[in-house]
Amino acid sequence: MAPKIHASKAGLIRDVLRKHEIACQLMGMALNLIDIYSLSELQRNTRERITKLKESGNPAVLTVNGQAELVIQSAEGYQKLIEDQQVLESIRSIGRGLEQARRKEGRPMREFLEALAGEHGFSLK
Repeated sequence: MAPKIHASKAGLIRDVLRKHEIACQLMGMALNLIDIYSLSELQRNTRERITKLKESGNPAVLTVNGQAELVIQSAEGYQKLIEDQQVLESIRSIGRGLEQARRKEGRPMREFLEALAGEHGFSLK
């Protein structure tokens, strides 16, 4: 028989995941980790769980002995997560660059490009 998650542990796991979900929403990422079930449950209902993961695109938490152990999601959902993370990293990089420009750090683009061209043995002139 599959181990059961005690109500208090399940509630704690859901509270932690809700806080994480709120943090992700504040960063512009939609993440919903409401699906929590045991590894044994996944083994018993694999097709149904995979179908649900594919349809929702949301990850699910798997527990082992009542403890959250793994997060699983569809390949398509994971790819979207990776793409969203790359966009977020790009936005942060642009923000850092703009902040450096406001502080008058760095050097003019033309100067940088001329130095780069020189390092590779050609001239921009």
